[in-house]
Amino acid sequence: MSTPSPSDRHGSAEQRLGTAGVAHRQAGEAEAVAANRAWWDADADDYLAEHGDFLGEADFLWCPEGLREADVRLLGEVAGADVLEIGCGSAPCARWLAAQGARVTALDLSGGMLRHAAAANTRTGLRPALVQANAERLPLADGAFDVACSAFGAVPFVSSIDAVFGEVARVLRPGGRWVFAVTHPMRWMFPDDPGPGGLTVTQPYFDRTPYVEVDADGSATYVEYHHTLGDFVRALAAAGLRLVDLVEPEWPEGHTRTWGQWSPLRGRFFPGTAIFRCVREP
Repeated sequence: MSTPSPSDRHGSAEQRLGTAGVAHRQAGEAEAVAANRAWWDADADDYLAEHGDFLGEADFLWCPEGLREADVRLLGEVAGADVLEIGCGSAPCARWLAAQGARVTALDLSGGMLRHAAAANTRTGLRPALVQANAERLPLADGAFDVACSAFGAVPFVSSIDAVFGEVARVLRPGGRWVFAVTHPMRWMFPDDPGPGGLTVTQPYFDRTPYVEVDADGSATYVEYHHTLGDFVRALAAAGLRLVDLVEPEWPEGHTRTWGQWSPLRGRFFPGTAIFRCVREP
């Protein structure tokens, strides 16, 4: 799982990249790819040091609320299936899928994250294939997979969800399943604050201007995009991906972990995660 919040930052990555501030402005594919690859390469070690125990090395966690694929089975049966994970990070989800008997390809933009994935493959003996690539341009054959999934990986960080969904539809077989988790779009309206300050609306829901962190010269060091629920639904339909269900996990009783803007306080009032379950039309 990739980061679920632009507030979940580590000073070391910001310092390495020279992040000096935030600019809400447009950012195209080339700028976003370069910035986000550099960001995750710089942040990979710190990210796994902070979140690795929670994510596990071979566990499929959908979101900070703690929803596990082992419990909810949003992907359906995966034993014997060809499965693609997009935005795999250090690939704990891919290794869990491999342990269930799936043939897994795990893809990520960041070489730093894939370095951790390769090391964990060696430690666990679970070896999904690892591929470094941009989710908007998958280097994979048409109709190669039965299932595609993403747990906070890639989708929030690409300039075009239409391109990603089109690529997912291309590599899925007819009837193939596409399930992905993102920050719930309504969270865009609130500050990235896990405390009381994060309960007050400050940003228009319909403002789709990207969130861009910049260096002193104004060059992007991190880019994240906002889409409304309607944007997601329309982009899925245009790609020939039928929406079957939209899962909005509730905050579990007794779950005390704060992760970036996710917290028990905010979780009591509104959802933090949206999980889209889709099927590729024949």
